[in-house]
Amino acid sequence: MQKYLFIALGIGFMMMAFIAFEKGKPSTKAPIYKEIKKYSPYYIDKRFGGLQIMNKNNAKFKETPVNVEVFRRLDYLEKAWGQTHLKIENNQLTVLDDNETDIATLPIQTEKDNNFLHSFYGI
Repeated sequence: MQKYLFIALGIGFMMMAFIAFEKGKPSTKAPIYKEIKKYSPYYIDKRFGGLQIMNKNNAKFKETPVNVEVFRRLDYLEKAWGQTHLKIENNQLTVLDDNETDIATLPIQTEKDNNFLHSFYGI
């Protein structure tokens, strides 16, 4: 009986670890995200105690969510930023600063990029 209990506990712990791994994975992103990321104020700072979400524009902004929630929280912050700082016109993505002046214009080259912008950022 103890032999089966050890095996059952091992399988249970492996299943819990797999579920935590799946929850902690970041969402898939399109190639245009790498270009947009350069202008996003949010980034992940690796610390000895874990990961922190920091803001390039505000030195006082620090969030230290649980490691499972880091990527979801970063996605949430980037989506909120993107809805106010990104706009699409004539198959071009325009990145705006806080004063709503143009910082950069990126071409939307593929349908995958266009779908990503609509689904991820909601624009």
